[in-house]
Amino acid sequence: MLKRLFIKTDFQKEWMEKLLQQEKAFQNHSKETDEKATFPKENVQALIRMGYTKLPLPKEYGGNGISITDMVLFQETISSFDGATGLAIGWHQSVIGELYEKRLWKEEQLSTFAKEVCNGALVNRAASEAQTGSPTRGGRPGTHAVKKNSNWAITGRKIFTTMSPVLTHFLVTAWMEEKEGIGIFLIEKEAAGLSIEETWDVMSMRGTESHDLVLQNVEVSEENFVEFYQAPRGNNVNAWLLHIPACYLGIAQAARDYAVKFASEYSPNSINGPISQLPNVQSLIGKIDLELMKARHFLYSVAAAYDDEASRTFLTNELGAAKHIVTNSSIKIVDQAMRIVGAKSLQLSNPLQRYYRDVRAGLHNPPMDDMTITKIAQTALKNLEHK
Repeated sequence: MLKRLFIKTDFQKEWMEKLLQQEKAFQNHSKETDEKATFPKENVQALIRMGYTKLPLPKEYGGNGISITDMVLFQETISSFDGATGLAIGWHQSVIGELYEKRLWKEEQLSTFAKEVCNGALVNRAASEAQTGSPTRGGRPGTHAVKKNSNWAITGRKIFTTMSPVLTHFLVTAWMEEKEGIGIFLIEKEAAGLSIEETWDVMSMRGTESHDLVLQNVEVSEENFVEFYQAPRGNNVNAWLLHIPACYLGIAQAARDYAVKFASEYSPNSINGPISQLPNVQSLIGKIDLELMKARHFLYSVAAAYDDEASRTFLTNELGAAKHIVTNSSIKIVDQAMRIVGAKSLQLSNPLQRYYRDVRAGLHNPPMDDMTITKIAQTALKNLEHK
């Protein structure tokens, strides 16, 4: 396990041991959830029972107040067992982490919702829409909220609602004409007019069941109108989104482990011994581990920089860069692992073909590569002007 270097605290060791006990169970569900595109409910229920889903809550709210480094370490580990589980639960962890770190809601709302989370509630943001694309690009949502007596009536459709079969709450963005801005509403799954349309038909991360959320005149109380903003939030620093590169790094680690094991065991009769003795195979293994080292050190150093309040203020584009570097490195790692295993890696019974499909999804999670590169360039030019 190449990430042992980053396990430093007793708390991390304790939780790593707990998660490792779930490794085989999570892996056993992977093939079926991928083939049937069904959500790994058993995995998530196991995480809830362990108390994993309340870890990002501050201690005063009943959680553990985990750091970004903790989150990255745990998410990478879960994702190495099953990518769909890792990405799905990562969204819940990141939403809770950001909400309570930044105190985005009123104290009464935070306190009430923390109790729900401690009792097993699962939440994700529902912000993406077919006509607006990624919300990080600043598009106005087509979903709208209008005042109805003392409540708000929400109508619209959201796409990419990851973990939709098991979510208990949705954080829905809606355009508010009378306020000329975007409101965020906390909506429970039992709300009248809320439904899930099973539209998730993709080749990657099939088990996340990221279906459409349909809202037809859903009434929401004023107290569940939790956030409001007028300017796009794409530039907000949110280190909890590092769960995304952590997920794909975990998948890359799983691909690496499979390929190294295969190379040490596969002995064709054309050579005397396993293929691991061949120079070209050793070259690929070396390149894989080198790529893993680069990606992991960058990701964990950025997480550590954010956890240190003294250095946090100096971060500019490192969070986006971490996602860019780790995701693209993970794609390269899986590709090289498949070169080691050869045509067998394309068999549907082989996990490498699933890793290959799943790791591609990282390119389409925020922030997108083009936005990251553009922001880095703009920062360089801006700093030159102020030099």
